[in-house]
Amino acid sequence: MSRRHPARRRPVRRRPVRRPVRRSKKQDEQVALLVGGFVAVGLVAAAVQWLLVHWWLLALAAVIASVAGGFWIQQVRQRVEWQRVRAQALRLRIAEIDALDHRAFEFAIRDLMRRDGCTAERIGGAGDDACDVRATDPAGRVWAIQCKHRRDGDRGSAVGVGVLQQVNGTARQVHGADVAVVLTNGRFSSKAIPWGREQRIHLVDRRVLGEWAAGSRPLWDLLDRIPPPRRPKALS
Repeated sequence: MSRRHPARRRPVRRRPVRRPVRRSKKQDEQVALLVGGFVAVGLVAAAVQWLLVHWWLLALAAVIASVAGGFWIQQVRQRVEWQRVRAQALRLRIAEIDALDHRAFEFAIRDLMRRDGCTAERIGGAGDDACDVRATDPAGRVWAIQCKHRRDGDRGSAVGVGVLQQVNGTARQVHGADVAVVLTNGRFSSKAIPWGREQRIHLVDRRVLGEWAAGSRPLWDLLDRIPPPRRPKALS
C-alpha cells in the first residue's frame, strides 16, 4: 500500500504592523501655541464685545480712577506741607545735640539746613570727600559742611588744622562749594581758628551751633564773610 503524504499547509503571511507616527515635541508645542492663540483671540473678542455692551462700566471706572488719583495727589501735597511745617518748627537744644551719635548728628545738621529753606542732603560716610552735608541755600550758594561730633561737647578733643586741610582740599574742588564749613558741638584748636580764617573756611563751634539750632537765625546770618548770593532775585 502506498502511503499518502499529508497535504502541506501554506505558510500564512502576516501583515506588517504599522507603528503609530509620533509627533515631535516641537510639533506639540506649535499645536499648543496655535490652540492657545485661538483661545486668546476668542477671549479678547468676547471681552471687547462685552465692554461695548456695558460701556458705562468703563466710564464709571474712569471716574473712580480720577477721584482716587486726585485724592492721592492731595495726600502727597499734604504730607509735603506737613514735613515743611515740621521742619520749620525744628528746634534743638545743645544738650540734645550732645546726646546724638555722629550719624544722627549729620542728619540733624541736614534737617536744620532744610528748616532754613535749603535743599540739603546727607552724604557722610566712607568716600564722602570731607563733606557730610551738602546744601544749596535760597540764594543759590552751595554749602559743603564737615561735621565733627564730640560726645563730651567742649570738654572733648578740639578739632584741629588737619580736618580743615581736608575740607580745604575738597570743598570747592570736588563739591563745588561757595561756602566751606567745619561744624562741631565742641571746640577748635588755637591754631585751627586763624588757619580757617586765612583759607576762607567757616568754623561753627558750640556757641554758634547752639544759637543756630535754637532757631534764632539761619546759619548764614551768624557767620562773617559769606559770599554774595548767586541768585539775588531769590531774596526779594
